[in-house]
Amino acid sequence: MRRQLFERNRFARRLASTASSAILVFGLCSCQTVGMSDITGSLGDKPDMTSSAADPRREVDVDGERYRANPKDVEAALAYGKALRAEGQRDQAVAVLQNASIANPGNKALLAGYGRALADNGDFQQAFDVLSRAHSPDNPDWRILSAQGAVLDQLGRYDEAQNYYESALRIAPDEPSVLSNLGLSYVLSKDLPKAEETLRRANSRPNADPRVRINLAFVVGLEGHLAEAESIVKAGVTPDEAAANVTYLRRLLARKDKDGKDNARSQVRIPVASAAR
Repeated sequence: MRRQLFERNRFARRLASTASSAILVFGLCSCQTVGMSDITGSLGDKPDMTSSAADPRREVDVDGERYRANPKDVEAALAYGKALRAEGQRDQAVAVLQNASIANPGNKALLAGYGRALADNGDFQQAFDVLSRAHSPDNPDWRILSAQGAVLDQLGRYDEAQNYYESALRIAPDEPSVLSNLGLSYVLSKDLPKAEETLRRANSRPNADPRVRINLAFVVGLEGHLAEAESIVKAGVTPDEAAANVTYLRRLLARKDKDGKDNARSQVRIPVASAAR
């Protein structure tokens, strides 16, 4: 029982990203990074395969000490901001990265990290404005373009968001994290057939994150194909994980039928700064 509870909680953590609200997050924000539930790439953080074993509180202490020794140090500020986000201290992460950005005007990595922290904190319009300064039209970054799309989705500007994802895909064709964001954007704009098609394309890529498969299962379930959705979340995991995944998926999709309203779709939130591990 304890093992099953652990697996269920791990699955829930994988799905629940971003941090500005209690809304479930199913998105992969453009680059893989730890932090704003946040999958995001030249937005700063590199994938950290040891992060699950790390002590977030200790990382805050260590990175904070390094930052306080030299608040203008770009790498120290980025590391401290990332650690603060992982601990849920979003306001402080914004403050740290804002101060570092002021001390290092024009630094693209800091602007990207600052924009991601703002998105983590729910400051979506400001996040979009900051991310727009993190790259230039003559040298666009697909990861930031995808992050901007995720922010626009949170603002309800779905058509614009999808244009940003398409721009990112012109630079990084078939990048699964961008395709996943695009698929979820179609969910938000109530185009489930396009959402499924896009997420299947993302899931077919060999470097697709496991969350892409979960996003696909969610959409397939929304379309009413529960058996197929369950088979998708059970693929490639242990029996205990499969059982926990199916239980969680059923609970999530059950919101669609409660009170006769399609509540499940309203749970979709595309993370901009935290999905990456």
